[in-house]
Amino acid sequence: MSVFDWIVLALYFLLMVAIGIWSHRQVHNTSDYFTAGGKMSWWLAGISHHMSGYSAAVFVAYAAIAYTYGFTLYVWWAFAISVAVIAGAFIIAPRWSRLRQRLHIISPMQYLATRYNIPTQQLLAWSGTLLKVFDVGAKWSAIAIILNVYTSLPLAVGILISGGASLIYVTVGGLWADALTDFAQFIVQLVAGIVLFVIVLAKLGGVTALGGMWNQLPPSHHAIFGGPYTIWFVLAYLLINFLSYNGGTWNLAQRFIAVPSGSQARKAAILSAVLYLVWPIILFYPMWAAPILFPRLSDPSQAYAIMSRALLPPGLIGFVLAGMFAHTMAMTSSDANAISAVVTGDILPFLSRRLRNLSGEGTLRAARIVTFIFTVLSMIIALESNLFGGVIGLIVTWFAALVGPISIPMLFGLLPAFRRCGPAAAIISWAGGIIAFGIIKYGFTNDVAATVSLPVLVSIILYVGIGLISGRANPDTVAFVNSLNSEDGGERGAEPELVDAKQL
Repeated sequence: MSVFDWIVLALYFLLMVAIGIWSHRQVHNTSDYFTAGGKMSWWLAGISHHMSGYSAAVFVAYAAIAYTYGFTLYVWWAFAISVAVIAGAFIIAPRWSRLRQRLHIISPMQYLATRYNIPTQQLLAWSGTLLKVFDVGAKWSAIAIILNVYTSLPLAVGILISGGASLIYVTVGGLWADALTDFAQFIVQLVAGIVLFVIVLAKLGGVTALGGMWNQLPPSHHAIFGGPYTIWFVLAYLLINFLSYNGGTWNLAQRFIAVPSGSQARKAAILSAVLYLVWPIILFYPMWAAPILFPRLSDPSQAYAIMSRALLPPGLIGFVLAGMFAHTMAMTSSDANAISAVVTGDILPFLSRRLRNLSGEGTLRAARIVTFIFTVLSMIIALESNLFGGVIGLIVTWFAALVGPISIPMLFGLLPAFRRCGPAAAIISWAGGIIAFGIIKYGFTNDVAATVSLPVLVSIILYVGIGLISGRANPDTVAFVNSLNSEDGGERGAEPELVDAKQL
């Protein structure tokens, strides 16, 4: 990269750190740190939800899929997410904000002690935290690969640079730092993505290349379903996206928790869904065009980085690289904040009597320490990502397959239709999904669609089935779930109280 590129990249990192330092002044307690005090604007929450939903893995793992299989990537990823989030905007998102209003939760796991019981909450919190360490590790690995292509820096150095920068601002600034840096990063990646889109379009012959490009690619590249990404895979991912993007991925639930009301949570979800529907078409276009401009790449995961390095003038390379960092740091820092909320609010009080009785300042200090430790652990996993099948293996297979069994009891537990599903349904469905993943992946097949979809289906069948045969619903559970139906808690009966580990 040129000196101008390094200057742009350095200014980007300084901006992120400056936002973190400013946000530090806005954080006075754990509510501010984890839920922005319930004061986040819907448009900021929507942009933050969108930015926190994908990382530089898009420019590595998904770039490889776009280069190899073409348009199908948009169908099973971006379009499926948009549909899933639109559905969740009317079914799930408002309930997260109402949970904060009713129970004053600071994490999406905290309400599970009230909805089920403390053992169920602890089981899901521990397993979800472990899974997220691996997921975030994949994101650090992805941005390190991109940095290596641009600068020849070793992967370990790339992981330390990107992880270290986000470590500073998310540790000191909490969710406010997350959301504000998400907004700044949204502007950066918007400009960077449009610049590369225009340059690639001009390289292919101008506006006529928008449709004409596909004639220069193999027919399979403009098929809706291609390669291993069959209709069954798309349907499976639609279900997984519904679970993940509506709160099964905890940092995304936090965006809905942080807004003042359920109606604003709905608007935030709709905004994010629209961005997923429109923006990836511009973002993926250079990836789809890469086989024309750079045929026979030995490593398709480097397609986006090689293309931008070859086509962009000095200064703009640094800007595009900053855009890739923007996606990664938006997702990983918000993950760190969400995991810290779960560990601080749900796990630590269960482990230690001393930690149950921390002062407000002590709890905030513990939150920052947990955020720091989680980020460091995820960076260590990134250094060893090849042990788990690389970036694609960690994200597309491991996380996609296991997020369902963890999130089904959490999301379905919010809905009146599943009011009869108690702790037994939650625990058995979780265990069944995990066991199904192990049996399918290591005993029967390497088929991606089967590995991703069957654990989720097993969990749903067990959760619903056990609920149906469990008999009469617990009246307290019915009252609690009904209290989330409307802004004023209509049909709620007595106001529910938060059960947590501090009561042990």
